[in-house]
Amino acid sequence: MASENSKTTDLAKHVLSKLEHSRSSFAVPPLKVLEDLFECLFYASMRTEESEHIKVALTLIDPLNPDPNPPRKIVSERWSCVEFNQRIPLDIKSLVKLSKAADPAGSSIAIYYNESGQLFIWGLIDQAMHYQSFLNYESESGSEQPGLFQVFINDIGTLNVLFDYEMLATLKQNVLVPRYPDVFTIGPISKVLRKNAEPLKAEVRKFIETEHTDESFSDWDGFVDSLWIQTLSRLLLKIQGYRHGGALVITDNLADLDIKYNIHYRRLSIAICNYAKQSINSYLSESKIEQRLGIGKQTITKNQYLSESHSYHTKLEVANEIKGAVSFLASQTCVDGVLLFERDMVAKGFGAVIRTKKMPRKIFISPTATATMKSLEEADPKHFGTRHRSMISFCWTHPGSLGLVISQDGEIRAFLKVEDRLIMWENIKTQQFIKSRKLKARP
Repeated sequence: MASENSKTTDLAKHVLSKLEHSRSSFAVPPLKVLEDLFECLFYASMRTEESEHIKVALTLIDPLNPDPNPPRKIVSERWSCVEFNQRIPLDIKSLVKLSKAADPAGSSIAIYYNESGQLFIWGLIDQAMHYQSFLNYESESGSEQPGLFQVFINDIGTLNVLFDYEMLATLKQNVLVPRYPDVFTIGPISKVLRKNAEPLKAEVRKFIETEHTDESFSDWDGFVDSLWIQTLSRLLLKIQGYRHGGALVITDNLADLDIKYNIHYRRLSIAICNYAKQSINSYLSESKIEQRLGIGKQTITKNQYLSESHSYHTKLEVANEIKGAVSFLASQTCVDGVLLFERDMVAKGFGAVIRTKKMPRKIFISPTATATMKSLEEADPKHFGTRHRSMISFCWTHPGSLGLVISQDGEIRAFLKVEDRLIMWENIKTQQFIKSRKLKARP
């Protein structure tokens, strides 16, 4: 649960408690080092360089032993360290200046500390784009990460600390967020999304029964659900990146909505379905080749090669189509109003104004995805801004409608009526954070 009135020292204590139970090959830094690091980054995030606030990633990595356990196979896109001729003390001025040469979408700054606990910058790490692509669901596999952990400055007073692909914590100004509720995977919102995916599942089930009679749809049910959820997450992340703020509603009830720009855009939902089909084709074609080689055959047939090659490249084409459709829709939220979807993810319009005014006397904030009764906290809806109050009114009046509001600072809130309560979830999980096997559960 998020803790208000938190400081960088609280973030340092939380991160240290996690690192002390890790199986990493790197030494765990003293608390003072973490405190100094997060304090420096926090104040650096408030500075500008060439009239722009900085965005940068830093990796804590030992220059004397940067790669203690390299894998047997070194892939071409694996990270590497580019060392400076001399070490640079890590301070606000140096970090802000260097940040312009280290776009977090492509690189990170290598930092460490000496025996006296003084932090320094010693180089740059490349190939970070693959890490970002996986986090944002634009890649199916995640690259191996360097160092002990990464820290990201994404906004003013906002620090994200990641260990592998697991989010250790976020400090947003004075709020410490130790975890993000995974509302798309478990809980009431997940149930709504899975129900919304039924038409897609029916289409994929029919495809399997027709084209792959030896396959069972039950083996692909979870994959279709995850594909649906990942696409929604990608859309939210793209909207988040504009820093404009926005809102979207997924509903079959168009009452109380004044849609300024009516559209009927089915391309995203069709592309999701095609991607599922091509993923199945690609996987099964590859499996047949692996089976043939596994039984001692030294060659594959021409048809097997062409089938595998065609399905793989078609899958990549559809993946690019989804990427383009997501960008097309996300940009529409830069117009004031709501981006509107039907349950099957067909876009119906944007710039929509919610007309309903009826609001509950109170709403309930859930720190967990499951929204159990014991965890709910009461809140007065009048304490929220116009965009949030409009969404509360609509979701309260139209049960089953899922509302999502993205603030200008990037925070995402979800709204859904559950039985007789309007539930709000804050700081929901959108990126592809994965629990690290190197982090042991605390006793």
